[in-house]
Amino acid sequence: MNRLDTGGDSLNSPPLSSLSLEALKIEAVKLRIDILRMLNAAGSGHPGGSLSIVDILTVLFARHIRRVRPGIPDPERDRFVLSKGHGVPALYAVFARLGIIPREELLTLRKLGTRLQGHPHNGSLPYVEASTGSLGQGVSIAQGMALAARLDKSERRVYTILGDGEIQEGQMWEAFLSAAKYRLDNLIAILDYNKGQIDGFTSDVMNIDPVTDKLVSFGWEVQRIDGHDFPAIDAALEAAKTREGRPHFIVADTVKGKGVSFMEHNAEWHGKAPNDQETAAAVEELEQLLIPAMASQS
Repeated sequence: MNRLDTGGDSLNSPPLSSLSLEALKIEAVKLRIDILRMLNAAGSGHPGGSLSIVDILTVLFARHIRRVRPGIPDPERDRFVLSKGHGVPALYAVFARLGIIPREELLTLRKLGTRLQGHPHNGSLPYVEASTGSLGQGVSIAQGMALAARLDKSERRVYTILGDGEIQEGQMWEAFLSAAKYRLDNLIAILDYNKGQIDGFTSDVMNIDPVTDKLVSFGWEVQRIDGHDFPAIDAALEAAKTREGRPHFIVADTVKGKGVSFMEHNAEWHGKAPNDQETAAAVEELEQLLIPAMASQS
């Protein structure tokens, strides 16, 4: 199973930014296949929360984050902080599709000496803006970047993706208060609300609902969407760029393990890599989704 044979060489594929939302759906399925093969090769990692954020990351990097491209990072680029650092296989897969890293490097995930650590490491790769994985810190880091952009009189925006179990951390809510106080309308936070964490359902471990009402009461501009609906993701991100005076929060209802039937809504797949048989079954299921999708694009 340790091969990447679906989707081809990213450098010979059309740029993500040139693709329609329908075409991006196909890319997201291919990215899911890459994620599963990465995790299988590593023998460890987090499939559930990686698969749940793929659609958001695909739209975000294809259509909204500015000046992120292979080569030397542009100082005026938008910033992205993956606060839920255990979902980094999804980010690495997107980086490979963008040509920031070679696609074959994906299979080095979690290997000794690799650049692709199990959680994002700021010193290893371009565009990994912060080392994360100790949960609860991403919004604070992103807020600092947003404040810095304001001081620089820059048009940079800062995006961050948070886990729903993660926002049980108190530091998150301190940052939510602070970002609203400073009216950081260049800060856009996205909640991967897949309803699961390593110990089970968030509603059983520590219920965060009514999360939308709480965020509104903390002074954020809040939208709630289906985190797998590509037009809804795109529209929400576009709307967040046009509203002034408040930080923006997108609560994205997602499915843990999205795309693989035996992983969906199953907390067992929060932090367990699939074995060879499970990977083969999952990849076959995803490849079946590609057949009608690619036929409709031809």
